[in-house]
Amino acid sequence: MKCVVLLLSLLSMGHSAPLSSCDTLLKPIPISTQEILGKWLYVGGSSHLPGSRSLIRLMTSVWINVTTTARSNVLNLFQTQRIYGECSSWMYDVIFENSTMLIEEPFYLKEVYLPTGCSDCLLAYEEIISGKDTFITLLLMSRKKSVSPDVVETLKKQAECLQLPPPIMIDPNYEICPDNIPPSEGLSAINKLLEAKTGHRLARVLDVLFDLFVN
Repeated sequence: MKCVVLLLSLLSMGHSAPLSSCDTLLKPIPISTQEILGKWLYVGGSSHLPGSRSLIRLMTSVWINVTTTARSNVLNLFQTQRIYGECSSWMYDVIFENSTMLIEEPFYLKEVYLPTGCSDCLLAYEEIISGKDTFITLLLMSRKKSVSPDVVETLKKQAECLQLPPPIMIDPNYEICPDNIPPSEGLSAINKLLEAKTGHRLARVLDVLFDLFVN
């Protein structure tokens, strides 16, 4: 909550979205372990991560299955994505306590949840720290392939409050990857992308090009 309040204070000057509105839209909501378990389909989102905008346009589906482990405060995430028609998967553990998801190594990630106005949706606000770099991300997930236009409009306003680029939504007419794909890597694969500083520059260029030429 403190990081959200600090962020709002930094954005208050000269921002087009009313502060009171942003305060409501960015106030974290409580989520229990039981509520977060199960399969979630990625619907859309926005991020400061280099390459995220070009990557999401190459993805035709992403889903995550959240399950419990032997430890009460640790959950297992199995993530599957389809890129260029090929499916791949990752598996990793996270800490989940007090409506907050945490990854502490090999990079830091803190995830809280924001209001959506949708009973079967989950909007994750993430702060990611890798070395000296800090990124923020909004990820909208649902039990279904699509959400109502009102939910999308709310997501757009939340991205605006955070000074993120306009959200990119996945086309709901896609084929979901099967759940029997052996995971290739876990957090190490994500960490490699975060640490690839040279690749970040190219990724930012690709993001700009995709925004200019791809609808």
